[in-house]
Amino acid sequence: MTLDANPHDLLIPYTNDFRIGSVETHPPKDTPKKNHLKERLAELITELDELQRRFYARDQRALLLIFQAMDAAGKDSTIRAVMNGVDPAGCYVHSFKQPSQDELQHDFLWRTTLRQPAKGMIGIFNRSYYEEVLVVRVHPEYLAAQRLPEAKPSAEFWEQRLESIRCHEQHLARNGTVILKFWLNVSREEQRQRFLSRLEEADKHWKFNEGDIAEREHWDSYMQAYETALNATSRPWAPWYAIPADDKPYMRVCVAEIIVDTLKRMNLDYPELDKDAHKRFKVLEKQLKNEDK
Repeated sequence: MTLDANPHDLLIPYTNDFRIGSVETHPPKDTPKKNHLKERLAELITELDELQRRFYARDQRALLLIFQAMDAAGKDSTIRAVMNGVDPAGCYVHSFKQPSQDELQHDFLWRTTLRQPAKGMIGIFNRSYYEEVLVVRVHPEYLAAQRLPEAKPSAEFWEQRLESIRCHEQHLARNGTVILKFWLNVSREEQRQRFLSRLEEADKHWKFNEGDIAEREHWDSYMQAYETALNATSRPWAPWYAIPADDKPYMRVCVAEIIVDTLKRMNLDYPELDKDAHKRFKVLEKQLKNEDK
């Protein structure tokens, strides 16, 4: 995908035949150089800033951005880079980590439901309820902490969870939430290099988690879990995008292109006042101007 290509080339189809091996983790050969990617990202951030203002002013829909990926794929830095110019009053990020004891007292969608964006807002989930069909599927022993009446990790159990997610997202969409889901597709080798960088550079030590190395042993299981989840939940009202993540500047431009394109297609205009409101505003305007006299 070049910068002027349709960002929806990265859309995961709704045909249930998506295969992880069919998508690239690195950019195409004709991708512009790093400085051009940075320039393009700056342009997109400027566009996004204006679109977000109109989105906030319209106050009709919410926008939910979900980021899922293997460790070190660049979720944090991508969110930071793409949303850099957006008014913080109309946007927030929530990172979902290991469930707390309070969260475990509720169903698996409860904690994310509490963080859903209100109308006019952009909400960003760094990880999400998808952890329940990814990390929990790879480590079914985690289900014990949820104390479910029936928690046998069977094919039927996981399909029921995926069905719950589909219904949940369709419900949100029906009630005005626009959902975009980004799978940052990093290769196993690139992840290894990024982990090494965290170990070799002192100012990156804080990023390193020893448990991440152990999770690499489950790479194939994670890929299978992702493939199943993405096939089961990529829908027109809540699409998944497979973003090549081995090159961070390219990844950020892809994400920004999709968000900007989605907002543009909403034909966002600032709200128009009716005739009576215009008259009242004229009176108030005249009143304020006369205060100096």
